[in-house]
Amino acid sequence: MHEGAMTTSTSWQQDSTAILKARIDRLPLATATHKKWMVLLAFFFFFDTLDAAMLGYTAPALRAEWGLSISTIGLLSSVTFVGMMIGAVLGGRLADRLGRRKIILSAVVFYSVFSLAAALSPNVIFLGAFRVLTGVGLQAMTGVLLVFVSEMYPKHLRGRYQALLLGFGCIGIPAVAGISSIVIAMGPGMWRWVFVVGGLGIIGSLIGMRILPESVRWQIDNGRKAEAETLIAKLEDEARRKTGGELPDVVVAEPVPTGRVSELFSRKYLGRLIVLSVCMICFILINYGFNGWVATLLVERGLAQTQALHIAFMVSLASVPGSFLAYPIIDKFERRRVGAISMVLVAVFLLVFAVVDNLTLIVISGFLLTAFSYVALSVLYTYAPEIFPTNLRGLGAGIGNGMGRVAGLAQGFLVAGIYNGFGFAPVFAYMAVCALIFAITMGFFGMNTSNRSLDEV
Repeated sequence: MHEGAMTTSTSWQQDSTAILKARIDRLPLATATHKKWMVLLAFFFFFDTLDAAMLGYTAPALRAEWGLSISTIGLLSSVTFVGMMIGAVLGGRLADRLGRRKIILSAVVFYSVFSLAAALSPNVIFLGAFRVLTGVGLQAMTGVLLVFVSEMYPKHLRGRYQALLLGFGCIGIPAVAGISSIVIAMGPGMWRWVFVVGGLGIIGSLIGMRILPESVRWQIDNGRKAEAETLIAKLEDEARRKTGGELPDVVVAEPVPTGRVSELFSRKYLGRLIVLSVCMICFILINYGFNGWVATLLVERGLAQTQALHIAFMVSLASVPGSFLAYPIIDKFERRRVGAISMVLVAVFLLVFAVVDNLTLIVISGFLLTAFSYVALSVLYTYAPEIFPTNLRGLGAGIGNGMGRVAGLAQGFLVAGIYNGFGFAPVFAYMAVCALIFAITMGFFGMNTSNRSLDEV
């Protein structure tokens, strides 16, 4: 940031664009309207986390019904990421061009339709194709949700509300684990109903058409200042009524120039993109590798399918408190340090999980590694959209997210290959190495973003 860029009484205040953006950051609290948006966004995010874990919990039933090998499950898991990769990049770019609201609502409808179609799959080929298309819609939606929160909530609350979004959304993980353990046990073919549940997000799109606005930062930068002014004034009035007083002075940041797509690969932004991509890759390898395979690998280790699913369910519960654990610290301390420390702890508990035989210790270590991984994910999801300018925010965050999904293409083959070649424990050792790479990259090369205006970063 340029010295003296922040001021309360400089010529920058004459720029109506900069003033409008600064008025969002001066809000002292989240208004009732902010909280209403968060309920809807969390509902949408619920289906992202539900889908992320869905295949892992249905895989044992798919293997039993269709006679699939571990390698085929790995392939099915990996092809899902083709859609996710496309959705992350395409959704981000379209959101920069067409607006955040349109892409969020359209993507919800898209993924819901193809999740319902997956429930009707006659064989693994059709299921794989529908999973690819579901992935397109899900990641188009998820990436833009994160951008929306970063642009519509005050700078001192961005991290907390991203953590809330993830925490409430992560209820989808134990939900799918619980649904799977109950429904699949009812008999052959019951796994299809798990995919039906994944298509219910379409209900939220109907509500979103009524209550979800366009991002004011996107409106301001795309010639729709009057609409942005109306919404910002509404939020300010709500804040005044809540606090019973006047709002803090507007503190204006030097405007960030509008950039071309090629500037993402310039000296200023390339380093940011690399750090984000490396961390996304490492997290996806750990998260999908663990959640997507833990039930199957425990069955291969000798546990009964029902017992393995119950353990996976108990471990999955940690995603919710883990996300909420980030809430009080993500805006208080520098994000990159919170993320790095969390991932060091993940590495430790992955190694414990790899070597213990006692079922209680398996559950405890799995619970703790999951909890701290979601602290790190809260950081990563907050950080990703913060480090790019408004007109490139969707694409920049989308590319970083998309790179993670490219890694997702490989994770199924990696887990299957490591397990087939070396056994159970080395699978989790490799994930621990990924956690340490994340910690080093974020801790030493990440940017300071906490409590900074998006125009300062």
